[in-house]
Formats: sequence, C-alpha cells, structure tokens
Amino acid sequence: MPEMDVHRILVINPGSTSTKIAVYRETRPRLIKTIRHSVEELSRFRKITDQYIFRKEIIMNELRKAETKIDEITAVIGRGGMLKPIESGVYVVNEAMKRDLKIGVMGEHASNLGGLIADDIAKMIPGARAYIADPVVVDELRDIARVAGHPLFKRKSIFHALNHKAIAHLYAQHINRPYEDLNLIVAHLGGGISVGAHQKGRVVDVNQALDGEGPFAPERSGTLPAHDLVRLCFSGEYSYDEIKKMIVGRGGLMAYLNTNDAYRIGLMAEEGNRKAAFLLNAMAYQVGKEIGALGAVLKGEVDAILLTGGLANNMQVVDYIKAMVAHIARVKVYPGEDEMKSLAMNALAVLRGEKECKTYH
Repeated sequence: MPEMDVHRILVINPGSTSTKIAVYRETRPRLIKTIRHSVEELSRFRKITDQYIFRKEIIMNELRKAETKIDEITAVIGRGGMLKPIESGVYVVNEAMKRDLKIGVMGEHASNLGGLIADDIAKMIPGARAYIADPVVVDELRDIARVAGHPLFKRKSIFHALNHKAIAHLYAQHINRPYEDLNLIVAHLGGGISVGAHQKGRVVDVNQALDGEGPFAPERSGTLPAHDLVRLCFSGEYSYDEIKKMIVGRGGLMAYLNTNDAYRIGLMAEEGNRKAAFLLNAMAYQVGKEIGALGAVLKGEVDAILLTGGLANNMQVVDYIKAMVAHIARVKVYPGEDEMKSLAMNALAVLRGEKECKTYH
C-alpha cells in the first residue's frame, strides 16, 4: 500500500529530439531519464502530435523497466505547450487545452505533447490528475509593451516562463521575501535567450525569444536589421524555410562559428580563438543592453538581476554582463536550469494546497 500523504509525481518533458521523464517522491527524485529519439524514428511522423502514441509507449516502457509502481502516482505534470496566451500558474489538463494542443493553436512544438501524454497516463491511475505549469506562452505583458510600431504587428510574450518563474521564486525564498513584493530582471541564457522584467509577480515585458527578438543566442539570430532582412527575403536566393532556419536553428553563434555548443565555444575562447571570444562578448553585450532597457521599464526600481540557464556557467559571459549592469542592481547567478524539478514542485504545491490550480479556457 502507498504511504498516506506522500505524493509521487510523474514529470514529462518532450523536446524536439528527446523525452525527459522523472518520478519524484515529494521533493526527492526517484527516477530521472532522458530518452533520445533519432531523426529516423521521428521522420515517419508528419506532424509532431502524430508522435503522441510513440512517445507515450516509450515512457511507459521506461517506467516498467524502472519498476515504478504506476498506481501509486498522485499526479502527472507535463511541460506546457503552445497554447493561447495565459497567466502564470499550474493548470489542470482539460478538454479545451487538449483540443488546442492537438490543433497547435499557437504553433507546433514538441512541448504540445506534454499535456496530452500526461492526461492519458493520469486517466490510467485512480485519483490522479494531469497538469501543466508555466508554458512558454505565459502572457502578463502590459498593454503598452504589446505595441510593435505598425498595426499589422503586435509584440507577443513567448519565453522561458518555467525557468524564469522558478528562479525568481527561488531568489525570493533566499532573501525571505514574497516574489510578489519584488521587482526583478531575469535573463535566461540558453539555446535561446529571454530577458524579462518581473514587476510584483508579473512579467510585464520580455523579448519574444522563440523566433526573432532580443539578443542573439547560440542558435537564434535575435533582432535583425529589418530592411536588410526584407531585402534578403525577396532576393530570390533563399526559400521561406531557409530564412526561418537563419533566424532560429542556424542563427546566432551557430551561423558565425558553425556550432551551437556554448561549452565548446567557451573552450575555443579560452584557448585563444579571438573570433569565439569576441562573439561571446557581443552576445553578452546584447544581453546587458536588454537588461538596461528593462531597468528603464521598471523605472530604476530593481531589487536584483538574476542570470540563469546553461550559459550562466560561462564566466566570460557572466562577467561581461555584470560589468554592464551591476550599477542597476545586485546580480545573482543561478547556472543551469532544472525544468523537471520546477514542474514537480509546481505539482506538489497544488497537491499540498499551497498553490491554486487554474482552469484553461
């Protein structure tokens, strides 16, 4: 018999070429596994959502191999997908959410599978429920921040919401103050870079990190000169898909150095590669400039600047940013990210009654 009042949480995080799973017993991980998927395996599926049964069966096989007692799982939480814009929080998976994940209401992405698979597994377990938390479409922008400069365009909020919110809450705990009382600037430095102004618990402005705004990153070009980009699009030399790849996937450091491996690029810089060192500084420069802009958004009232993500392990990048922004507020560094733990802790907070579960419409 399962122990009373002990919660066991299954976490599911589908990525473009991998599926990460974890089982937590309260706050302690009992299983953490990354399942890699080859290009050949995934190429037979026309759409990402067509991979649903394939990925679910692999997850179930891994759980059986690890001798996980499925019937003792209390909750299943998946990485949130490309839903309609929503406020930050934990959401129960419902029919409206599943419909929008299946049709890709805001676009196709592997994370759309998270809620779908979580719901299917939860239905196999008496008493269990399925959730998502802080998907990339978390939208708390001020209306004034949505204005793009032409009525045919509108700024959108698509960013690394899960890690942003987790690190902001972690910092608040460290200084023993409510997150909702703080003004923070959080910079997630990963394959994509997002920099957000957190004002009293809400991300009131943030660059659209998914496909082309803000600092360039290991594999994304960030904001490009608009007229030059338009001219390139109509040059006849590149297809639509090739331009998309220039912006996301083969942009940024990848375009300059033919690798998106930030660790390798850091080693190149340490070994005297001047181009690698210069480009790391240029990327850090753009992050620092973005942080400075958000300092203006918060009218200079900034309690702390938080640097997180894989690139926060690179001291050249961190030191360059610090030198640019330390006059604004104290800078705290939280290297790496832990999406699996963040998802598990969000589910646990709901199960313990510490956080209210929201409903997606």
